[in-house]
Amino acid sequence: MSVMQKGEIKPTHLMYKANLSHGNLKLYLEELVEKSLVKKIKKNNYDYVAITDRGCEFVNKMKEMKAFEDAFGL
Repeated sequence: MSVMQKGEIKPTHLMYKANLSHGNLKLYLEELVEKSLVKKIKKNNYDYVAITDRGCEFVNKMKEMKAFEDAFGL
């Protein structure tokens, strides 16, 4: 299983990459921060979002579940 690369991204860039509206991005980020899957970072007067260790674990578990599903044709 591949290791997830951790980094930081500006919320606007994430919004465009995920093809989300500003309102939806804000709702999703609030929930992800609340669940400690991502964290907000202030750096050089800019806001960034970064995935946490817990978020990486969640993504890896989802990948495992998808592989299991694919292996059994579910």
